[in-house]
Amino acid sequence: MGLKLLHLNLHGLIRSHDLELGRDADTGGQTLYVLELVKGLASRPEVDQVDLVTRLIQDRRVSSDYSQLKEEVSSGATIIRFPFGPKRYLRKELLWPYLDELADQLVAHIQASQKAPDWIHAHYADAGYVGALVSRRLGIPLVFTGHSLGREKQRRLLAAGIDHDQIEQTYSISRRIDAEELALAHANLVITSTRQEAEQQYSRYGRFKPEMVEVVPPGVDSSRFHTAQTSQEMEVVDGLITPFLRNPGLPPLLAISRAVRRKNIPALVEAYGRSPVLRQRHNLVLVLGCREDPRQLEKQQREVFQQIFELVDRYDLYGRVAYPKHHRRDQIPAIYRWAAHRHGLFVNPALTEPFGLTLLEAAACGVPMVTTDDGGPRDILSRCENGLLVDVTDLESLQDALEQAGSNEDQWCRWRDNGIEAVSRHFSWDVHVCNYLAVMQKRLEFAEPRKFNFAPNQITSPLGKRLLLLDLDSNLEYSERDNLIALRNSLEANSNQSNGLGVLTGRSVKAARLRYAELHLPQPGVWICRAGTEIYYGLEKEQDCLWQSSISVDWNRNTVELALSDLKDHLILQETDQQAPFKVSYLLREPGDAILPLVKKRLRQQNQAARPHLRCHWYLDVVPLRASRTEAIRHLSLRWGLNLDEVFVVASQQGDAELIRGLTKTVVPVEHDPCLEGFRTQQRVFFASKSQNGVLDGLKHYRFFSSR
Repeated sequence: MGLKLLHLNLHGLIRSHDLELGRDADTGGQTLYVLELVKGLASRPEVDQVDLVTRLIQDRRVSSDYSQLKEEVSSGATIIRFPFGPKRYLRKELLWPYLDELADQLVAHIQASQKAPDWIHAHYADAGYVGALVSRRLGIPLVFTGHSLGREKQRRLLAAGIDHDQIEQTYSISRRIDAEELALAHANLVITSTRQEAEQQYSRYGRFKPEMVEVVPPGVDSSRFHTAQTSQEMEVVDGLITPFLRNPGLPPLLAISRAVRRKNIPALVEAYGRSPVLRQRHNLVLVLGCREDPRQLEKQQREVFQQIFELVDRYDLYGRVAYPKHHRRDQIPAIYRWAAHRHGLFVNPALTEPFGLTLLEAAACGVPMVTTDDGGPRDILSRCENGLLVDVTDLESLQDALEQAGSNEDQWCRWRDNGIEAVSRHFSWDVHVCNYLAVMQKRLEFAEPRKFNFAPNQITSPLGKRLLLLDLDSNLEYSERDNLIALRNSLEANSNQSNGLGVLTGRSVKAARLRYAELHLPQPGVWICRAGTEIYYGLEKEQDCLWQSSISVDWNRNTVELALSDLKDHLILQETDQQAPFKVSYLLREPGDAILPLVKKRLRQQNQAARPHLRCHWYLDVVPLRASRTEAIRHLSLRWGLNLDEVFVVASQQGDAELIRGLTKTVVPVEHDPCLEGFRTQQRVFFASKSQNGVLDGLKHYRFFSSR
């Protein structure tokens, strides 16, 4: 049986045809690469099926193509769209609260499939987060490609003088970095396009291991990007570009990119404007995506275009600079060939360029390059020998390189020939796909995904078909007597094999059972104890050994405690009875969540597979990276065949946010921590308001006991 592959590309607009490249910051080269990779893999005889998972979008502002649940890309390749979060199109920085919902759906989808994927390949941080959760729960190998990384982006933005709070507000950079760390902790393999990415970018992450990396250079579709031009396509491109130019026959300096700060296009315009040599010798052609109405562009795009227009005016570049408003994706190869026909140069002035696919496209069409001395271009130019690398942060250096590159006709011809030959030899899609599959089959161990299929007549589920999980430490602890009586009456009235009851607590199971007995509530079928690190069933004394085995990966309690030993001014170790083999518990000297970044940093520096969890502003638990109350619930769901939308949880305190995300039903009582207010927009969260008995209000709202 052939391979079945799953690729995750969650943000941006992706479809099988007419990619809207450059429409916004999320619809760029990564989108094109993933789509071409999926098609290339599906064409291979050893591959049976490739699924590309992305987001379902129902928004009148975008094409209805993105609202199709399934779309065939080619024979054996399918785009599958899952709805998560609001129906409308959202930029990637706003998707973080909804990713757990997708992870839950994806696990259920794979479990229901006849054959699970042989591996999951997650593209970018958001997909890496989802891929890590799915890989953790099902035991499917995970491959991760960051494409661009949060730590590098943060470093560049800080160097540019942008305030840290502004970076956080705009890019949700801490969420992104945490997701990248999680993906690297779970990844069996990291695929990069260059060695520089591994050595200078991924190496900044605590969970990264150099032996995890394989460099697989990107590929170019030779059926589209080639040197054979036609008079018809030249006329079409002339119609796009020449109306802007006084002397359209001059060799162009061509840039094709999105209009975002990272691409650094205003620097190219300024270098051109400052140079009499360049203005006399070349035209400047900027293909920066499509724009109908500048007022509808994203703020960053508007700012970039405004900078360009101001520079054109300052240096009086009218008649020398072309920036067409519209082009189709299928016209891009013709634009490269048009530039080659006029002996032009392709210019990539990006501040960071981890990939560099446009450089390969230009080279395949016979256009030499002047490009940023960062990331992918270094590797590409070392093999292609078809242009110059330059420090694009130095305007004088950029200007000198452009002047030098266009000064010698023989050199231009040599670069053109070198680029065409090198792309054919090293960077074709056939080579890329073959290398990709060879690496996977060499480096990954394929195993049946983790499944718990117990025959009903052999093992009876202690959970029922529906599971109500009560919070012993917060909601029940502070419930009034009348509310407890009402809850007990409701639970007893609805007691049957379909309705299960469980308890969530940070206490030991012994302490939890003693306290719970005082409440005179029905006996629970399951106990999730010690901040989600221990699971017990009914009155049993033994833990769920499968859960213990799952969370123990890379955990070392002693080294975790040692890693945080220098934070004594902030943390106090709790008493021995509050500690556990998979939990290190502290009390904060001062309440607040400001300590979390520092704790995360210490754990990362010491390469610890651990995560801190702050609850009720005072109590800090450090648990295994794979452990949490949320993941314990997912373990129960998988082990006992329980649908997550039939699980009911209560969230009331700081630290309960993890319980809210995903497919479970959640009630937030009237009395709750203000930090939970931000979840009012979540679909599966009910905020009680009518009485003090929030649990009963939530059960009534969801019609929980009367559901099928």
